[in-house]
Amino acid sequence: MKRKIKRGTWTLLALFGTLFGASLVLGMASGTEEKAGKKRSSYAPVVITEDFSSIMTRMKAAKPEIMKRQEDLLALRYDLGNHPAQGVAMSRGKPVQEGVRVKLPAGQTWEQLAALTPEQIKEKDLFPPGFFPLPHPNHPEGGMLFPKFHINEIKKQTGRDLTRFDLDFDLPDHFLPEFPPAIYLTTRPDLGDVSQGQLVTIMNHQDLFNGILNPKQLEGLRLLVTPFMQQQFNQTDDRRSELPSQGVSCFDCHANGHTNAGTHLVGDIRPQEFRHRLDTPSLRGVNIQRLFGSQRALKSVEDFTEFEQRAAYFDGDPVIATKKGVNILERGSQVHFMAEFQALLDFPPAPKLDLFGRLDPQKATEEELKGQDIFFGKGRCAACHTPPYYTDNLMHNMKTERFYKPKMINGRLASADGPIKTFPLRGIKDSPPYLHDGRLLTLEDTVEFFNLVTGIKLNDQEKKALTAFMRAL
Repeated sequence: MKRKIKRGTWTLLALFGTLFGASLVLGMASGTEEKAGKKRSSYAPVVITEDFSSIMTRMKAAKPEIMKRQEDLLALRYDLGNHPAQGVAMSRGKPVQEGVRVKLPAGQTWEQLAALTPEQIKEKDLFPPGFFPLPHPNHPEGGMLFPKFHINEIKKQTGRDLTRFDLDFDLPDHFLPEFPPAIYLTTRPDLGDVSQGQLVTIMNHQDLFNGILNPKQLEGLRLLVTPFMQQQFNQTDDRRSELPSQGVSCFDCHANGHTNAGTHLVGDIRPQEFRHRLDTPSLRGVNIQRLFGSQRALKSVEDFTEFEQRAAYFDGDPVIATKKGVNILERGSQVHFMAEFQALLDFPPAPKLDLFGRLDPQKATEEELKGQDIFFGKGRCAACHTPPYYTDNLMHNMKTERFYKPKMINGRLASADGPIKTFPLRGIKDSPPYLHDGRLLTLEDTVEFFNLVTGIKLNDQEKKALTAFMRAL
């Protein structure tokens, strides 16, 4: 007599069979990529057998050499000097850096380079070093990494230490957004900057926002400034903080709902050398955006919020997340409350723009108006960056791999970037560095990059005017 199997059991068996088959295929695919007898894996080690004190001692000893390697790369690529633009500042007064900082290949000018075809540039290896993908300070290791000024303020306010014993942030402060950034609310534009010059944390958010936000929004803000476990900041022996940590908050990267340029590696690419460095994007204006994440194309800010907590905090590895203490947010309340507050974050004022996002001729300079003409004409910028917020809410592939042969750069394999989200340009002068991985330090660098990659062949005067226009957005 045959034993009957319940329908639900068949479903489980079928699911197991599907998963086993998929894992077998992935295993076979990984087997074709073996290097020196070591098989690739998408998974991080779960059980750490090395003693924590040994790990920390070893990584501290390696830190000077690792940071020197990154510093040498930055010096090779860029002019890192502090050269502020005259009369141009961010919302709270920090000077904006000016000038092309990407260094040219020996014997080349930007005009000569722009006259070459992508094939010629590739064949002659003339793609400027600063236009290549920017690696994480320690790309094989990766992980969240914060500027020193943010670490100091969090420690001062809360006693929580975001210092990593193995790495320091790499880009000089004068290329980063002002700190702390201003906060503008769509619901209370009459208040202007509501930050009162403070970094919003768990210690002061009630004092700053009680009476301005409704209770749901206030609870959403509380969750955004509450630290939760994260890959490098937790209480396990494979953390990267000297003492067991309470974790990080959303606003430890998106400082004041903007950005401090903190970095990480995107969690959704494998193997490690293909993972993109992440330049933390601003949350200003998320209410007008329809895609979230530089490449993920998440369709709502709620999806983005939940994804960050469940996956991005732990490199997209649910096993590691469980081990280290993942924070499972309740979608109908907590995620919704967090998203509701984020949707209130507005762009900074742009007094020279009219209701349609164009320059008011009575307020703009002649150079800014010329830059606007180039933006909508010869420069073809508006093909992706459409007013009034200067985004088309789509993704585009610039195919920069046309210009160079794949190469390994400090553990990062420079190859194809793939499609990247069109970020809004409103308030862009407040958000250096630029591009999804922060490889472009100034707006002038950005103009040169797109001039070369798109082949529009702007002259020096047109480039200068275009930069002036973007500063006015």
